[in-house]
Amino acid sequence: MFETLSYITLQQYWWIIISLLGAILVFLMFVQGGQTLIYTLGKSEDERTLLVNLLGRKWEFTFTTLVTFGGAFFASFPLFYSTSFGGAYWVWLLILIAFVVQAVSYEYRKKPNNLFGKKTFEILLFINGLLGTVLIGTAVATFFTGSEFLIDKMNITKLTGGKMPIISEWTGPANGLEAALNFQNISLGIAVFFLSRVLALLYFMNRIKNTEIMERVKKQLIYNAIPFVVFFLIFTIWLILSPGFAVNPISKVVFIEPYKYLHNLLSMPIVSILFLFGILMVLVGIIRPITCFTKCGTKGIWLTGIGTILTVFSLLLIAGFNNTAYYPSTFDLQSSLTIENSSSSQYTLTVMSYVSLLVPFVIAYIWYAWRSIDNKKIDIEEINNETHIY
Repeated sequence: MFETLSYITLQQYWWIIISLLGAILVFLMFVQGGQTLIYTLGKSEDERTLLVNLLGRKWEFTFTTLVTFGGAFFASFPLFYSTSFGGAYWVWLLILIAFVVQAVSYEYRKKPNNLFGKKTFEILLFINGLLGTVLIGTAVATFFTGSEFLIDKMNITKLTGGKMPIISEWTGPANGLEAALNFQNISLGIAVFFLSRVLALLYFMNRIKNTEIMERVKKQLIYNAIPFVVFFLIFTIWLILSPGFAVNPISKVVFIEPYKYLHNLLSMPIVSILFLFGILMVLVGIIRPITCFTKCGTKGIWLTGIGTILTVFSLLLIAGFNNTAYYPSTFDLQSSLTIENSSSSQYTLTVMSYVSLLVPFVIAYIWYAWRSIDNKKIDIEEINNETHIY
């Protein structure tokens, strides 16, 4: 079946897969957002334990999706992986450390004779929630703003001094951390941070049976929704009005095109509809709980969650499709990465495509496991009766 597809079709197919995995990852980062709210919502030890254990039932979904996303990106677009991870290593190293301490914190927070105390691991959970969201959002923003690197594939033929040849060379002064100096990058990072908190609050509404916590959740939903909308609007308006990195379909020369990402939206009406519909779902999912906060308010996580997936999915399609460099180089335009010049071979993509047929079964299993874990709302009494407590 996949053998009959052209090389460019396979490349586009895998960019769609990567975009979908990235979108699901952003939705699942409500776990990170919830970790930054443990002390804001939990005023007693029992309340904090309730929140941590509710999130603890889901943190592995986020971690597994992150690993799957990274593995699929590496296998399908290895040049991006080697360029970004080999050059902007401080950003990815901090993200990796943040997720490692998350896993450790959930497992050791309630261990007997805990040397560091519960609060230490709760602080580490907050750090994971803050760094994990802001840095991933900032890294994704560089798909539109660009990074400082140079690629010379001819280096593969050169062996100097017995050293291995280096195809990509990072020229940024801080190995990726300079992305944080770009306000457009940071605006998306902050937007992702507040979005993750909004999603967490909506998830708490859906799963927790505790009047005192619910009163705090409603207030925090308003406090976090406003900055999320503001920073997302800043990034979106900036994106639509800014020039982008276009690729000549014939010569493959990369050049700056005014309003490139606006042109991408207009040239891909289906993507535009998904993008606008996703934003609408996110807003409706936030507004309904604020205005009603009864039974209708408990479903906001699904409206906002699906809207988040559609919005992020559309943004990533805008970054890579319609003759666009998805990882542009501001140091050397012709070093910019596209889905054509950075992908694996046609054979590799073909074999991987058969493996991708298992994705629907994996999603079905995640949904089944999710529903089995969340079969009813939980309260402090239920948590205290659990045999395994995070």
